[in-house]
Amino acid sequence: MRKRMEDFEKLSILDESEDMDVEDTVVNASKVVALLRKFLAVQQRRAQAYARLKRGFEEYMVSGSESAYQQLCSEITVEFNDCSKQVLELESLFLSPDFFREDLARILGSVQTEEKQKLQLTATLQVLKKAGRPSERLVSHENCRFNRVIGHECVHINKITEASGTEEAEADAEYDNALKEAIKGVQDAVITINEHLEEIRYEIAALEAE
Repeated sequence: MRKRMEDFEKLSILDESEDMDVEDTVVNASKVVALLRKFLAVQQRRAQAYARLKRGFEEYMVSGSESAYQQLCSEITVEFNDCSKQVLELESLFLSPDFFREDLARILGSVQTEEKQKLQLTATLQVLKKAGRPSERLVSHENCRFNRVIGHECVHINKITEASGTEEAEADAEYDNALKEAIKGVQDAVITINEHLEEIRYEIAALEAE
């Protein structure tokens, strides 16, 4: 009789332990989902910041208002820095003993790398577009002279030679290549980021299905 009682007590303890393990797994899964949703929210903020930057740059190219554009760039920089800080904190949490999800931390780290590359190339694109192709750039006549007889003496008028034409063509080609490389770099970064975001969404779906 005593033996049966002892066996029953052991089974009860095992059942309670299994129940606690299941509860811990559910709680941990819900915490992971919450962190992943927070990460997706940060990425949404980044997308909105890029949209603002794009609109602001387009307005600057039309209006030429340098001060308004610089103010926008400062605000966007603060926003991106805050987003990066939050993602780094989430990455650190996934590496902690409370979660131990190196796979998720690795995904977030890769997104951070691609976001940094995307931002740098976006800045490069805007610099190139502001400058324009060498052959199409407007010239300033501030340093030109005015002669009473012939009027405006433009210092930008040079004798057109085969060499100068080749130099201009080479400068245009170099500009075009730099523009294409920056555009392709941004596109590649966006593709990689979107692939990682899809992985995160799959992970959320899998955890919620448990």
